[in-house]
Amino acid sequence: MAVTATVRRRVTEDRVSVSIPSYNFPHSIIDHTKVKKGQPIELRGYVTRIDDRKLTVDLGQLVTVDLDKVRLMEKYRAPKRRTPLRDKVD
Repeated sequence: MAVTATVRRRVTEDRVSVSIPSYNFPHSIIDHTKVKKGQPIELRGYVTRIDDRKLTVDLGQLVTVDLDKVRLMEKYRAPKRRTPLRDKVD
């Protein structure tokens, strides 16, 4: 899943404070690029929990946001078996 956040300010040389929609807590990320204040940035993570209208995403720290604020990046596909479950009986 991906969440689009907005850069608020640079905290240190390698850390940036971001504002995540519908997440009412401060959040900072490690950033080695030179992003500027107000620039949108995409944060990617794995889903850990789904509630009625909320979704918890692991972005290094668990972040709970509204369901309409995230985008699906790739579909889940079950692993394919290379060997059959049991041998064929003729």
